[in-house]
Amino acid sequence: MSQKRSIFEEVGAETAASAPSATGVIDRGPRGARGAVRGWLALLFALVVLMIAVGGLTRLTDSGLSITEWNVVKGALPPMNENSWQTEFTKYQAIPEYQLQNKGMSLAEFKAIYWWEWGHRQLGRVIGLVWAAGFGFFWLSKRIPTGWTGRLLSLGVLGGLQGAIGWWMVASGLTGSMLDVASYRLATHLGLAFVILGLIAWYMLGLSRSGRDLMQARRAREPRLQAHSSALIATALVQILLGALVAGIDAGRNFTDWPLMAGGITPPDMWRIEPVWRNLFENDGTVQFIHRLWGYLLFAVGLRVWFVSRRSSHAMTKAAANWMAVVLFGQAVLGIVMVTSSAPWHTALAHLLMAVLLWALALRLRHRAQYPIAQSIKGAS
Repeated sequence: MSQKRSIFEEVGAETAASAPSATGVIDRGPRGARGAVRGWLALLFALVVLMIAVGGLTRLTDSGLSITEWNVVKGALPPMNENSWQTEFTKYQAIPEYQLQNKGMSLAEFKAIYWWEWGHRQLGRVIGLVWAAGFGFFWLSKRIPTGWTGRLLSLGVLGGLQGAIGWWMVASGLTGSMLDVASYRLATHLGLAFVILGLIAWYMLGLSRSGRDLMQARRAREPRLQAHSSALIATALVQILLGALVAGIDAGRNFTDWPLMAGGITPPDMWRIEPVWRNLFENDGTVQFIHRLWGYLLFAVGLRVWFVSRRSSHAMTKAAANWMAVVLFGQAVLGIVMVTSSAPWHTALAHLLMAVLLWALALRLRHRAQYPIAQSIKGAS
C-alpha cells in the first residue's frame, strides 16, 4: 500500500527517482568503449593509408623485388654490416630483374631500393602489432561493444591474408623472365588493401553513433540512394583494380595523348598478343584503354549518384554527395594530367591517394543513405 504524501514534499523528488531510463532496450547492457575502439580504428585507417602510399612508391621506384625472401621474424631487422648487405645484394643479383634490367647496379643503388621494400614490409608488421595490441586489450578488458568482436577480429584475419598475398605477389617476379611482379597479383594485393580500408571506415562510421540511434535512423533510410551509392562503390573498386593493372606494366607512361590514343579512338595492336586474353593484362595499350573507358563509366555513375542525392531531405547526406562529386571530378582531371605527362611519380602518387579519398567518401555517402542523420528545422543535428 502506498504511503501518504506530504503536502510540503517536493513534487519532482520521487518522480525523478522513479522515472524510466532514457535508454532503450537496444542500449542496455555493456556497450563497450565505442569511442576508444573508434580511435584505435582511426589509427589503423591512417596506417593503412600510409601503407598504400608506401606501397605505391615502392612500385614506382621499382623496389618491390629488392628483398627476395620472406621472413616474418628475422626480416624485421635490416642488414647491420657490409657483409650482410653484400649477402642481400648477391641474392638480388640472382633474379631476372637484376640480370635483365639492372645489371651493373652498385651496392649503393641497391640500398636505395632495398630501404623502400624494407620500409613497406616493416609498416605491415607495425599494422599487425597495432591491431593485435588493440584487439587483445579491448577483448581481455571486455570493452568491445556487443556484436563487434567478429567484425574487429576479421580485420586481423584479412591483414594476415594480405601479408600472404604480398609474398605471393613478390614471388611472381623472382623466377623466369619477369622484370616486375605479375600485374594481376599486384591488383589482388591493392584490391584487398582497399577492402580492408573500406571495412575500417565503415566500422568507424558505425561506432560514431549509438546502436539505438542507428536503428532509429535506419527507418528513414533512402533505398534508391543506397542502391546507387552501392553501384558507385562497386564501380570504383573495379577501377582501382584496373589502375593496379596499369601500374603493374607501366601502361600509364605510354599513349600520352587524350582523349585519343596514338591519334585514334583505340590504341594500335590492341589484340596482338596470343592468346588474346593476355592482352587484358600484358598489352599496355589495351590495359590503359580499358582503364580510361571504365573511368568514364565511374564518372557517369558518380554524377548519377549526385543527381539522385539532390532529392534527399537530409542536409548531411547531400553534403556527403557534394564532397564525393568534388573529389570525383578532381580525380578525373588528375588522371588526364597523369596520362598526358607520362605518369611522373608525384602525380601517380597523388592519383593513388585521391582514389583513397574517393573510396572513403563513397562509403560515407552509402552510410548516410542507410543511416541518415536527422536535422531539425533550424538545421541542428
